[in-house]
Amino acid sequence: MNGFKTLMLLSALTALLMALGFTFGGSQGALIALVVALGMNLFSYWNSDKIVLRMHGARQVDGQSAPEFYAMVAELARRAELPMPKVYVIDSPHPNAFATGRNPENAAVAATTGLLNMLTRDEIAGVMAHELGHVKNRDTLIMTMVATVAGAISMLANFGMFFRGNDNRGNALATILAVIVAPLAAMIVQMAISRTREYGADRAGAEISGNPMALASALAKISRGAAAIPNPVAQQMPSAAQLYIVPAHVSEMFSTHPATEKRIAALLDMAGDFTPPAPAPASSRRSALDPLG
Repeated sequence: MNGFKTLMLLSALTALLMALGFTFGGSQGALIALVVALGMNLFSYWNSDKIVLRMHGARQVDGQSAPEFYAMVAELARRAELPMPKVYVIDSPHPNAFATGRNPENAAVAATTGLLNMLTRDEIAGVMAHELGHVKNRDTLIMTMVATVAGAISMLANFGMFFRGNDNRGNALATILAVIVAPLAAMIVQMAISRTREYGADRAGAEISGNPMALASALAKISRGAAAIPNPVAQQMPSAAQLYIVPAHVSEMFSTHPATEKRIAALLDMAGDFTPPAPAPASSRRSALDPLG
């Protein structure tokens, strides 16, 4: 059902882009808009993961540089029946994590040192399972496509306003609708798709880790930390917010994520269907994983 909903919303986004192109350039404008979107998506398909990781200053780790963290991701990937993703750590006090990559065979997961130092072992496992849930559901590709088309709509709207701003013969109402309403509609569709994928990744994460309570606890801690600790990347590029397990801001109206309280409530509803895993050793529960090994 979530897959069908995502397909319909993505189709609506593409139709909106073509309608915007038609408003400014007729049938030829609609075709050009579609070609531009396809070209941008092709570029994003091959390069989005590299851009995202470089933007965050992420460094790749392995079994030698971060043995506990790397082994945890490897075990979760095995449970999820996924290829082993590349694992990255971001030196930032802001607590967050994300997944990227065009498919499960070329996936990467990343966590900040702030997150690794804030959460318990079980909570970190829940978070990384959530990110692997995105990989399993192929959300990383879907959200890259959505962000690309939404960006193309905003770009085309700005171009159209500049191009037709002094054209008194143009249809003023159509121009206003195209320039103002189209980007707003694109943002709403983008948020709807992202929120759908987040609920799906929460469920997948709970199933992979076997511990929805730990993921719920992690979401509460990350939400508080994300609201209190600045995230320079998200401040400079607000569109990056859709990557994170919890956005940097807490307002639901304009957020790419559902309210954290609603996500926690959904996980708590799931908890009765799971057998709690054996508790981790006391030392693991008291301290987080050392990202440096």
